[in-house]
Order: sequence, then C-alpha cells, then structure tokens
Amino acid sequence: VGVVVAFVLGAAVARVLAGGASLSSASFEGKGVAEAAAAILSVAETQAGSGTWELIGVGRVYYLSGDKTKGQALFDKATSIKPGASEWRRIGKVYAEAKEFDKAEAALQKAVAAKSEDTSLAELGAMLNLNGKRSQAEETFKQSIAKDPTDVWNSLTMAGSYLGVPPD
Repeated sequence: VGVVVAFVLGAAVARVLAGGASLSSASFEGKGVAEAAAAILSVAETQAGSGTWELIGVGRVYYLSGDKTKGQALFDKATSIKPGASEWRRIGKVYAEAKEFDKAEAALQKAVAAKSEDTSLAELGAMLNLNGKRSQAEETFKQSIAKDPTDVWNSLTMAGSYLGVPPD
C-alpha cells in the first residue's frame, strides 16, 4: 500500500512540476498539420518540464522537422541541467538522424568523456566511420571491444556504420 501511495504522490508531484499540462483533442482537431503539431509540441514542452530526456525528445521533433534553432535550444537547456553521458548520446543520435555527422561525433565525444563504460565508445566509433574517419573509428571500436566484447548492441552499432546506418 505504501508503494502505491508513494507512486501516486510522485506522479502528482511530477504533474505539478510539469505545469499540469494536459493534451486534449482541441490541440489538433480542425487544425492544419503545422498548427496541430505546434499546439501539441507546446504542450509536450511544458510536460517535459526539467526532464532532460524529455526536453531532448521534444527538441528532436523540432530539429528533425526543420526547426533546428528551437531543437538546439532545447538540447542546450537539457545539457545545462544535466550534461551527462546519456544526454549527449541522445543528442548525438538526433544529429546522426539529421545526417550531421560532425555534430554527432562532437556530442558523442562528450558522452565518452562523461562516461566511457557504456555504449558511447561504439557509437562514437560509428560516427567517426560514418564521417569518413575509418582508422579513428576502428581504434575507437577496439576500445569498446576491450570494455565488453560480448555486447550485441555495440556489435550492431559497429556493423551498421560500415553500411551507412547510424546508431539506433
């Protein structure tokens, strides 16, 4: 019972911190595509509050839909709150989706600097490989393998980069 109460209370606090923003069908019904998307994104940004992954998620939609200025502002906000490896990895993946491999590489360099015991090394190597820096990529892959030669996600990330596929 105590766990349920704590969960419900935590959810209520999170809603208050996020400004209590609720999405309704009025955000999109009868509106044009751009207007509907803008209304929903406005709610999503409020819902994200100070959640770094959430801010990056909202920024991703802006960035990949063409509003790179707004997307970048949300990435900057997220990394000003918590400039950790997971934040930089997520932002690096958005840049990779946008085929901006120099920016993806720079973000993944920051992820590796913050914490290199996760998949950041394989992802950095993939960005280097996708950016035409194969010898650097392969050196980075070796570092990743030295940390964990059994990680299937690292293997897939490395293989994909040889085929032009950015990390997932």
